[in-house]
Amino acid sequence: CPICRHRPCSSHWLQFLANGSCRGGVCGRGSMQSRDSWLPLWLPQGHTAASGSWSAGARPCSCFWEPHGVIPQPCSLAAMLGPYGFFRERRGAAPDSTSRLEHWAGPYLFSPLLCMHTLSHTCCRDTDKVWSTVSHDLQMQTSVVRNGLEKYSVLQLNYSATMDQISAITSSAEYCEQYISYSCKMSRLLNTPDGNPYTWWVGKANEKHYYWGGSGPGIQKCACGIERNCTDPKYYCNCDADAKQWRKDAGLLSYKEQLPVSQVVVGDIDRSGSESKLTVGPVRCQGDRNYWNAASFITPSSYLHFSTFQGETSADISFYFKTSAPDGVFLENLGNTDFIKLELKSAIEVSFSFDVGNGPVEIIVRSPNPLNDDQWHRVIAERNVKQASLRVDQLPQEIRKAPTEGHTRLELYSQLYVGAAGGQRGFLGCIRSLRMNGVTLDLEERAKVTLGVKPGCSGHCTSYGMYCENGGKCVEKYNGYSCDCSKTAYDGPFCIKDVGAFFEEGMWLRYNFQSPGISVKDLVSRTMLSSTDHDNTVPDLRLNKEALSFSFSTTKSPCVLLYISSYTQDYMAVLVKPSGNLQIRYNLGGTGEPYNIDVDHRNMANGQPHSVNVTRNERDLVLQLDHYPPASYSLPTASDTQFNSPKALFLGKVIETGKIDQDIYQYNTPGFTGCLSRVQFNQIAPLKAALRPTNTSSHVHVQGELVESNCGASPLTIPPMSAATDPWHLDSASADFPYNGQAIGDGVNRNSAIIGGVIAVVIFTILCTLVFLIRYMFRHKGTYHTNEAKGAESAESADAAIMNNDPNFTETIDESKKEWLI
Repeated sequence: CPICRHRPCSSHWLQFLANGSCRGGVCGRGSMQSRDSWLPLWLPQGHTAASGSWSAGARPCSCFWEPHGVIPQPCSLAAMLGPYGFFRERRGAAPDSTSRLEHWAGPYLFSPLLCMHTLSHTCCRDTDKVWSTVSHDLQMQTSVVRNGLEKYSVLQLNYSATMDQISAITSSAEYCEQYISYSCKMSRLLNTPDGNPYTWWVGKANEKHYYWGGSGPGIQKCACGIERNCTDPKYYCNCDADAKQWRKDAGLLSYKEQLPVSQVVVGDIDRSGSESKLTVGPVRCQGDRNYWNAASFITPSSYLHFSTFQGETSADISFYFKTSAPDGVFLENLGNTDFIKLELKSAIEVSFSFDVGNGPVEIIVRSPNPLNDDQWHRVIAERNVKQASLRVDQLPQEIRKAPTEGHTRLELYSQLYVGAAGGQRGFLGCIRSLRMNGVTLDLEERAKVTLGVKPGCSGHCTSYGMYCENGGKCVEKYNGYSCDCSKTAYDGPFCIKDVGAFFEEGMWLRYNFQSPGISVKDLVSRTMLSSTDHDNTVPDLRLNKEALSFSFSTTKSPCVLLYISSYTQDYMAVLVKPSGNLQIRYNLGGTGEPYNIDVDHRNMANGQPHSVNVTRNERDLVLQLDHYPPASYSLPTASDTQFNSPKALFLGKVIETGKIDQDIYQYNTPGFTGCLSRVQFNQIAPLKAALRPTNTSSHVHVQGELVESNCGASPLTIPPMSAATDPWHLDSASADFPYNGQAIGDGVNRNSAIIGGVIAVVIFTILCTLVFLIRYMFRHKGTYHTNEAKGAESAESADAAIMNNDPNFTETIDESKKEWLI
């Protein structure tokens, strides 16, 4: 084959650069010089371009151009020949980084099928998108001239691909567009919407279209007519104004079902002074609408069926799946004795098996991690007369050579089943982007009419994931969902059950942030590890963010509720002072004294449950107590913003060696007595780790008998009224009530009186309403009403009284006097 540079190839299905050869399946690139060259795709093993021949039985090799070591995956619709010499669809997923995306640009040559015309098109980068572009031979700003005596001038566009190939691209793409522009000088374009157009274009299936770029089908307008900014508002195209100056109508044709533009017919060019120029851009497509073509299998017996798979000598199957089930059949197609099957054999194994008459062959790929983790995994299975292979995600490919003698044709007769087949346990989960020999199966459309299968992969968590509360993670299951509460301080099916415990005097719990064999990085989120300590006993763990939440109830003060120690002098503590007020204490270094937040809302040692939520982001602190509004605080400017080397978390009492703050030391005796629940520090739930066996239970040490309790109920406190709006506030009035301190000191009796008064008013209102309703319903009881005609007393007879009251009643009386002979 000759060198093909800077121009579309003719009828050859194979192009190769001079001196290029395939050596043992590797592409030799002898004189490949620039990225502007057309790419060689493949050549039979042992053949060169100079030989100009190849044998059908030879094993082909794969030749790819690798600029800067990156194998291009050109566009989302690019077709590449696989290593077995048959068509393979490769999805051009977005590259790892923008820097790699630039290597995708440039012209590429593809052969969708053997011994057929090549498809040459260009991949170009536009911001974060990669476009597949098919060009044509019409030059930009082509002058439109009259052809002899013809009334119209016809401009034909010849593309670098066949119409069938372009149709395959546009139908598979998410979006396509083609730019079209008409520059005019006394040359009208579409006329008025009610008149006959002077110009039109022909698209797919030779269908005429009478709209221009920027408009839409059925609307005989240009872009300016849609946007209402034409130079002459009486017309819907700039050129229809028939001006003697140059005007232009341009825009994008974006209805991909009608693309590409194959012909443009221009009519208004026969008048003196008429001039026009036409520009039609290339067809540009991006995205792959088949990539998310998916179906969800929700019962073990559900399946989809398609026509028999035609893969006698070669098969290329690829798809994505996600599931939480341990096994299941992905797809299966049977013959008399031949078959082909792909299945999830276990939670870590994917199997590709087939039989072409030489006995069953099975290829298994084993994963070190579970594949039923409800995450997407990709499977690629290939078979030809030489070998078969199976790849799962990025795991090593498993290859099995075909026997040198024996049967080679896979003869199948049954329908292709996707899901359960042959009485086996079906697949439970979601499959998408199922391609077989380059053809994407329309799973969604078939799922719409199949029982037990739903189109798409929305799953149960999309609709019900909101019910997993308090940070619980929704886990998809084939017949429902569950909530994973492992990283929360809650339990239960929806992560709403508090995990709490009762602490007696002298009891304490210690949670070590680091234990042998488990790194701190796995336990605390947003951490940064280094090993500056020479003996490696003090981990240099620094926290610049914390999130602490818990609930408590106690009747004794003072006490230490929670204390976080460190290998340095840094610490964090939550205390109940002797007055019963709450105090948050931070010491991160940089200042001589710790930073204290005193909460004086009320006495917290009143036996009621209280909720505490503290979050810190460097210097900013937010505290929320019970249902009071969150309050913001800020650490002093001199204070450090990192919690250095946290060591352990204590509940109930501090048992720590080294220097301890004097106030904490005083509050530490005799210890906390009461209930603690839903304690969580970042991703750590120490109480839950102690009461529920988990992989972090080895971090916990408890002194005393920890008894689980439901003491962590939601707080019952009601925000108090302000002194300005409370007419019974004692400080604003000089009244002296007896038993003042006892009756109103804690606010309980006052709240009860208010609630009782409201209830009494409501009951009285209801009773009054009932009385009025009863009187209204029985207002006519004991009264007898008649409907006698007026004037009955003075009438001669009853009929006369009725006639006086209703003159129309005469006809009824006359009719009643008639006699009938039977």
